[in-house]
Amino acid sequence: MLEKTTRMNYLFDFYQELLTDKQRSYMEYYYLEDYSLGEISEAFDVSRQAVYDNIKRTEAMLEEYEGKLNLYNRFRERQQLLKQLRTALEQGENDAMSIISTLENLD
Repeated sequence: MLEKTTRMNYLFDFYQELLTDKQRSYMEYYYLEDYSLGEISEAFDVSRQAVYDNIKRTEAMLEEYEGKLNLYNRFRERQQLLKQLRTALEQGENDAMSIISTLENLD
């Protein structure tokens, strides 16, 4: 569950501008503020089922955006390469230029 929450938070960070105001609000309350479905439904005066359906549809949309744009996966790859580069530089390894080249060609 924590892995899904972390993934959704990242996807939300990358793609929130593509969501409607209501989708953005529900996702913020649910994933960032850790509100329950009941608390969100009270805040917006809608049913819990409406909140649940909206969140599930929004999650699917975020996954679809990621499938097409791949921003989160490229971010993760870049972070991993930067970590490797830092380690290589700290240990005086000679493969730093290779890692830099991979970073440059990532996009």
